[in-house]
Amino acid sequence: MIIALSSLTPIFVAIICVLIGIIVKGNRTSNKKEPRKTSKKVDSHPWVDDDLKDNTDLHPVEEDDGEWQGLDDDIAHIPFSTERYSKEDMVKRSRDFYELLNKRRSVSGAHTEPWTFVVVQDAEIKHKIREIIEEEEEINYKKRMGDRWVNDLKRLRTNWIKEYLDTAPYLLLIFKQVYGILPDGKKKTHYYNEISVSIACGILLTALQNVGLVTVTSTPLNCGPRLRVLLGRPANEKLLMLLPVGYPSKDATVPDLTRKPLDDIMVVV
Repeated sequence: MIIALSSLTPIFVAIICVLIGIIVKGNRTSNKKEPRKTSKKVDSHPWVDDDLKDNTDLHPVEEDDGEWQGLDDDIAHIPFSTERYSKEDMVKRSRDFYELLNKRRSVSGAHTEPWTFVVVQDAEIKHKIREIIEEEEEINYKKRMGDRWVNDLKRLRTNWIKEYLDTAPYLLLIFKQVYGILPDGKKKTHYYNEISVSIACGILLTALQNVGLVTVTSTPLNCGPRLRVLLGRPANEKLLMLLPVGYPSKDATVPDLTRKPLDDIMVVV
């Protein structure tokens, strides 16, 4: 695959060390300003950002009966906690993680490094991001996603309100570069750019967990173009993932879910 961690992991170390420095310096207080009410749009423009589309059929031919597709109707939520480390330990664990992952090599690949990591700490910009996402997510929930998808998420206590976009100390927005730009202005092909950036995101998630930080993976549907413009990113970049990063609140809970057994996910032939 394309990823070569000799250049990838230093990026993560730099990002995580910056996060550690300010998060540990003092959990930043929540934005004191009253959140501005998001404007309501009557019209909808489904799936503006084609690069965030997957194979999910939002408008199935058969009527959706709204029934849940796997979990119990009433999913218990349980207290959540994670390991907390000193600043020194967090930095050491981050460096050790880098040393481990830096030993990895892909035996082939084009080494295009088609990613951009945007770290947002400014409270005003975070709130603008929240406004954009909540505006589009409300339309997603009410018009685009359909009853089944909405009901699936309801059991996980998920909706279009994303207060964590204001309160998280950092928002990491990961953009894939669908093509590069050479010094002469010509386009450079970025092979497998989405797969490469997705792998990079997985490693970043592991690096955050390793130092005691938490996040939730999100792919803000229909928000990519507006967020790209807000953050001043060029046209060759498209939003792939958004990660709010920080410590969990003391009263944080999570759905009491279990993982699939190995026999369900591994096939040996």
